[in-house]
Amino acid sequence: MKDEIINRVANSKLVTIDLEDYYPEGKRVLFDIKDWLFEGFVLREKDFRQQVADCNWSDYKNQYIALTCSTDAIIPGWAYMLLSINLEPYAKKIIIGDLEQLETSIYQDIINNLDVSGYQDKPIIVKGCANKPVPQNAYIMLSNKLKPFAKSIMYGEACSSVPLYKKK
Repeated sequence: MKDEIINRVANSKLVTIDLEDYYPEGKRVLFDIKDWLFEGFVLREKDFRQQVADCNWSDYKNQYIALTCSTDAIIPGWAYMLLSINLEPYAKKIIIGDLEQLETSIYQDIINNLDVSGYQDKPIIVKGCANKPVPQNAYIMLSNKLKPFAKSIMYGEACSSVPLYKKK
C-alpha cells in the first residue's frame, strides 16, 4: 500500500499516565458531627461520648472518611481524635475536611508511594479527562514528582497535548 496510515503515536516513546488508573475503590463519606451536638452547636462531652459509644463503627468498614462539622460550632480537637480512634479499625483513611480534601489526601498517599524512576528521560503525557473524581491537586503533585525524571511532561491526549515542561 502506497498510502498506508502509520500510527506515529503508537510508535513513539511517549508514556501516558492516567491518574484515574490509580483511583482506589471504596465509598467516600462526609461524616458531619453537627447531629451529635446539642442544637447543632454545642458539644456536650457526656452526650457526645454516649453518641460515640452507641455508634456502630463497623458500618464504616473499608470507607474513606472526611470528618466535618457543617455548623459554626467550635469543636475541640479531642472530639475529632475520639472519632478517629473509633473509626481507625474500620476506615481506610480518616481526615478532617471535606470530600475534595479527602480525595487530595488519598492521592497524596498514592503519589508519594508511586515509583517514578522508570520514567527517567522519557516524554510523558499526563492524561487529563477523568470520569472519576481525580482532584486537581493530584495533577500538581504528580507533575512535581515527575519533573526530576521526565524528559518532558505534557497534559492531555497524544493528539492534542499541552506542553508543560521540557528538560534542558
